[in-house]
Amino acid sequence: MPSATPSPAWDGRRSVIGTGAEATALLGWLTDPESPRLCLVTGAPGTGKTALLDWLARYGPRAGRPRRRAARALVPLAGQSALGATWTIADRLGVVARSPGDLVHALATGEARRTVLLLTDLHAAAEPEALVRLIAELAGVGRVRLVVEARGGTTTAAALGAGHRVAVVELDELDGDADRPGGPGQDRPEEPVRERTGLLGGPVPDLADPVAVCLADPLLVTTAYVTGSAAAGLPGTLDGPEPPARPGEDAAEDHGGLRAAWMRAGQSLCREQPPAERALVLLSALGDGADPRLRPALAELAAGAPWRLRWARHRGDLTPPWPGPVAVLGAAGGPLEGTLLVGDRTGAVRLLHEADASPAGRLAHTVPGRITALAPAPDGTVLLLDDRGRLHTVRGAAPRAPYLERLTEAVSATLARHPGTALAAVAGSVVVGDRLGSVHAFGLRGLHQAASHSGRVTAVSAVDSASPFVCSGGTDGTVRLWTPGRDPLPEPLAERPSPVVSLHAAETPYGPVVAAAWADGVVELHRPEGGPALAFRPGPPVRAVAVTGAGSLLVGTDESLVCLAPRNRTVS
Repeated sequence: MPSATPSPAWDGRRSVIGTGAEATALLGWLTDPESPRLCLVTGAPGTGKTALLDWLARYGPRAGRPRRRAARALVPLAGQSALGATWTIADRLGVVARSPGDLVHALATGEARRTVLLLTDLHAAAEPEALVRLIAELAGVGRVRLVVEARGGTTTAAALGAGHRVAVVELDELDGDADRPGGPGQDRPEEPVRERTGLLGGPVPDLADPVAVCLADPLLVTTAYVTGSAAAGLPGTLDGPEPPARPGEDAAEDHGGLRAAWMRAGQSLCREQPPAERALVLLSALGDGADPRLRPALAELAAGAPWRLRWARHRGDLTPPWPGPVAVLGAAGGPLEGTLLVGDRTGAVRLLHEADASPAGRLAHTVPGRITALAPAPDGTVLLLDDRGRLHTVRGAAPRAPYLERLTEAVSATLARHPGTALAAVAGSVVVGDRLGSVHAFGLRGLHQAASHSGRVTAVSAVDSASPFVCSGGTDGTVRLWTPGRDPLPEPLAERPSPVVSLHAAETPYGPVVAAAWADGVVELHRPEGGPALAFRPGPPVRAVAVTGAGSLLVGTDESLVCLAPRNRTVS
């Protein structure tokens, strides 16, 4: 097999005998910039291959040494499909991926930190050939290294080395505990960056039983749905294999719509969580053509989740129809009270009734190109920001006050020279974010500015209440609060190691709330006045969020629009 130029610690073209030497070989491979990005750990059964990867996941520098190392994620592949492994890897690395191709794209184009993926038991995977292709593509991503364990002499191990630049560490029989990784003379272990989880176990559940799939190992369920490998004769399951299916493809048996919902929300369903929360995610992913018996069963199991599903609309729904992909969201007040504004990537903005997402018309505008933000003003006017950072005004039925006309004209003139990246509006004010991390509040009493973020401002919102405030989110992953005329609060309201993609704040009967979504697929609802946050992950990438005047949360993706209400309003 091809290998890297040998480092002083190892020669990738020959086997390294003894687990102490093999541990040294792996560390040498990790620190050699000229080595292949893919390392195959192979050997006979019982030679300690998995133990070696376990040790590498926990390995840390000696006490007193600076800790400068790539993140390490250990992912067992035994029994896994390529799709289940994709979801597991994506979740461990803090990205969202609906397919193996999405995962490769996300890691190649994002700003993820250097990562070492430790993949065990490739030879025992449910779809080894598909996983070999995925591994080869991941090895081509500059910031990712992979250590893959596969049993020696298997076709899987041979396929991984064929045509790829691979370093090989081959294990022979273990020779005493003194040479095991972590034994005498080795650096001290530390806790893994991410715990090893997701090992498949237990019998295949009835794939048409919503409660059973929520209680079972989610990776086992994913493999069964993908490959049709359910036990023959089990009520409601397949008696034989079906063609492998992916989201969006037809399957021979959809189990009353349960399989389609699982594929839609799979990455969220496969993470560790209580069955009640898994049931809520699965319930929110059901299409309108699903077996009517599924919803009551899932709703009963989801009663312990912090959210209650009000409604959900998905691609293919007919009653009412799916409103289309969501790029931007707005919850209107004033003359448009009870109306949702949903913009897609083409620039069209649809109006929906908040109660059930039924159609209520379209916003009449002539903005060319893509709309990146919309801001309904209290007087019925809707402000739009295009993909060049320019402001556009869509007037409502009532005439605007002259001072508001002058304000929006001044903001529009400013953005023509200095494009904006985010937009919000309240009575008498327009708030804009820019690419340098600053937030600008244009008001009747002048301009106020705050340097709130490190990097681009991706979203802003404003609340006009007894204690008015502006909230903003940025590529730095923080959500910050600011009252124009004062200094921004020093501590962020929320923060994650991922860019903020959308946020919205509103005054509700239960006090002001802020909804924020991050690029890792997480949505949180916060109270600026204090209290625990509520989180939700729909599964696909979140494009936009909004809060209604009643305090409900709207979550928009490329193929879904979901409305949730907190069960306990005192913590919402």
